[in-house]
Amino acid sequence: MTEYRIEKDSLGDLRVPADALYGAQTQRAVENFPVSGMHCYPAFIWAMAMIKRAAAEVNHDLGLFKDKEVDGKVIAGAAIAGAVMDAADEVVAGKHDAHFVVDPFQAGAGTSQNMNTNEVIANRANQLLGYAIDDPKKPVHPNDHVNMAQSTNDTIPTAIRLGCLWRLDELVDTLRALQASFEAKGQAFDSIVKSGRTHLQDAVPVRLGQEFGAYAKAVARDIEKIEQAAEGLRRLGIGGTATGTGLNAHPEYHARMVEKLAGLTGIRLYESDDLFESMQSMQDAVFFSGALRTLAHDLVRIANDLRLLASGPTTGLDEIRLPTVQPGSSIMPGKINPVLAEMLNMAMFHVMGDDLAVMLAGQAGQLELNVMMPIIAHNLFEMMHVTIGAVKAFTEKCVAGIEANAAKAEGWLAKNPILVTALNPIIGYLKGAEVVKTAMRTGKSLKEVVVELGYMTEEEAVQALDARKMTGGGIGG
Repeated sequence: MTEYRIEKDSLGDLRVPADALYGAQTQRAVENFPVSGMHCYPAFIWAMAMIKRAAAEVNHDLGLFKDKEVDGKVIAGAAIAGAVMDAADEVVAGKHDAHFVVDPFQAGAGTSQNMNTNEVIANRANQLLGYAIDDPKKPVHPNDHVNMAQSTNDTIPTAIRLGCLWRLDELVDTLRALQASFEAKGQAFDSIVKSGRTHLQDAVPVRLGQEFGAYAKAVARDIEKIEQAAEGLRRLGIGGTATGTGLNAHPEYHARMVEKLAGLTGIRLYESDDLFESMQSMQDAVFFSGALRTLAHDLVRIANDLRLLASGPTTGLDEIRLPTVQPGSSIMPGKINPVLAEMLNMAMFHVMGDDLAVMLAGQAGQLELNVMMPIIAHNLFEMMHVTIGAVKAFTEKCVAGIEANAAKAEGWLAKNPILVTALNPIIGYLKGAEVVKTAMRTGKSLKEVVVELGYMTEEEAVQALDARKMTGGGIGG
């Protein structure tokens, strides 16, 4: 049976699991919001703990931690601050993740999440000072010490920013690996000339390498957009406390906190030039979410292209072969499906759904606060987490192993009547259409027909219908 201890908050006594580092306010949230069974992402835990760690040091440096007497024994303010910092460091290191139990769908603004952090760090700090977590005389208080000079209303938006920036390099590195894999395939496939297709119909030739090079460039441009959007996240509003006024925070607290957080995290951070705006508006988070959504759009398009190019193999395009990673059917022996591309599609659909929730939540704030911050935080961290995992798998298990089927690609090209487009500058559009119709009716090649009709000599036709040259642009003939 579960053993309990009695904890107290402003509403009264409450039973809490005996070994839980959290306290009464967290337990109330657990009981009030049994919604999804999910817990917050490590990025949120890390970011919140980092804020508490920095705040303890800043407030200590400002002389705000006071000595406290317990049973005739004086505990120095410096000792309390040190214990809070040490406990926060442990949380930052991931040692107490199991004690962060609040559902992402919780009370507005994230008060429960903030108090979960305050209580875990306070109780661990008490342990470090030699007090049991069920000792009614434990000296470190979650509100008075861990939450000093803070409010949910400035810590949660700051944590959203820090949590996204914490995984930004990992996300970008993952995308650069995908870009590099596409670039490598573009170089490897550059000699293969194939039919281009527009409207899913035959079009003028392209090189397979050009298609893959374009995929690489699209990913590179998505990286640029993500990095640009992340710049706004570097602007922190910590120190605004409840409404942006900075009530209960030292006048130097905001600037010192930004400097301290930058030093502790190694992340480039800036002071907010308007603490009221930083608390009212979620536009930076929404903008960053939009950049992730744009990436998702591109990845879906690319994944679908690969599925088309690999379709068949006997009744489809079959111009590339995707790696075989698992059987494709429980009933059709030998069937192989483009499962990594399918997985990427599903993951990116999920990311787009997360973005919609972020967008809706971002406009749902009123006056001095956006109370929908918990779902903004959860969805942003989820978008990054899912994207990193999906793209890594797609790069390593799919793109890196793609092989070209040059014979099939060149075979389709040989049957493509749209090569006649290169003759437009020489014989004109209408004569070109006549050549195509004749070739399709008679089964003869374009070269044969254009020569038979007397529009070009054989030598001119051979030169003008060089498919490789067509992929380089310019005017033929």
